[in-house]
Amino acid sequence: MTKRINLFSNLKFDFASGLVVFLVALPLCLGIAMASGAPLFSGIISGIIGGIVVGYLSKSHLSVSGPAAGLTVILLTAISSLGAFNILLTAVFIAGLIQLGLGFIEAGSISN
Repeated sequence: MTKRINLFSNLKFDFASGLVVFLVALPLCLGIAMASGAPLFSGIISGIIGGIVVGYLSKSHLSVSGPAAGLTVILLTAISSLGAFNILLTAVFIAGLIQLGLGFIEAGSISN
C-alpha cells in the first residue's frame, strides 16, 4: 500500500522557507539585470519563471535555482554587441527552439 502525501501538511514551513529564498533572490535578480544592462523587470520575471519552472520540473526536494552572477558579463557583452535587448531576447528564443528540436530528435546521443 502506498503512503499518500498531503501537499499542504508542511505549508507553514514551506511558506516561511519560500519567503526567505524570495528575499535573498530578489535583490540578486535585480542586481544582475542592472549590471548586465537589461531592464529591471526582466530580472524579476526571470527569477520568478526560473523558480517556478525548476521547482516544477525538478524531482528533488532540495533543488536550488537562481540567477548566476557569472553570466552578467556575457549578457552585457551580448546586449552591447547585438545593439538592443529585444534582439537578444529573439536570439535566446531561437536558441531555445533549436535546443528543443535537438532534444526531440535525441541528438544528445552524438556526444555520448
